[in-house]
Amino acid sequence: MTDDDPLRALLLDVYDGLPRQGPGDDASSQRALELCTDLPVTPDVLDIGCGPGMQTVLLAQATGGTITAVDRHEQFLDELRARAAEAGVRDRTLIMRADMADLPFGRHAFDLIWCEGAAYIMGISNAFEGWKPFLRPRGYLVVSELVWLTADGPTELREFFHGEYPGITDVPGNVARIEGCGYEVVGHFTIPDEAWWTHYYDPLTARLAEARERYADDPEAIRFVESSEEELRLRRTYPDAYGYEFFVTRLLDPDATREAGDREVVPMADAPPDEPIAPEPEAPEELPRPQFPPPLD
Repeated sequence: MTDDDPLRALLLDVYDGLPRQGPGDDASSQRALELCTDLPVTPDVLDIGCGPGMQTVLLAQATGGTITAVDRHEQFLDELRARAAEAGVRDRTLIMRADMADLPFGRHAFDLIWCEGAAYIMGISNAFEGWKPFLRPRGYLVVSELVWLTADGPTELREFFHGEYPGITDVPGNVARIEGCGYEVVGHFTIPDEAWWTHYYDPLTARLAEARERYADDPEAIRFVESSEEELRLRRTYPDAYGYEFFVTRLLDPDATREAGDREVVPMADAPPDEPIAPEPEAPEELPRPQFPPPLD
């Protein structure tokens, strides 16, 4: 997608400035964090796929630690910079542009890795294996992931997800994947339905209505809007069939651990934290699309 692509302008219109880039809320993030009962007093935290950073600010406020927030999209990082400054946690929030599949950190750099609604981009198993080297001994990895909540979902819903997220499975299926990567599941819970709407789908609905008027003469844009509106219709129709599940996990793999109490910090990089220190991809970036939640890659 080029800078002058009309669809790029549409996506910017729709997504820039939304409070969140996927379902979630502070109460659910706080509940998940409270299950991490053995963190240091001031933990080092990595927030992957941070988006505009509503949860990043909460993590900084609730833990008192240093939060490193990464995303591939500079417009989201700019929003986070402003949000963190307004909340008074900018000095403890290191913000950088990086690819979740090619993170520029040393081994054993973090006590907690956090990823709301974005691990599916790599796939749960790939994410848990790929991020394992960055965790300290017995470190926590917390993700929210789209799951089936019923065994036999409606046909139209399953057909939709077959195209949008073929890797979706149920809670036991995700637990098995996580445990197979060398983690224990400390706890898990489904976020409430209102967490889909307040900071994500409600403002997205308004943006789509505006886009329908603004791009009325653009067939490609209208197809995009209609696809997004179909996503919203399915959520209204089948809220009990699928949801987002928080999984709070803890590293058990002895290959990724050292002696307890060894808290050596490995330098992450020599570049200032706000610089895009990860290599830029050769292909042009794609902006997010409304697909439970929008993918960042």
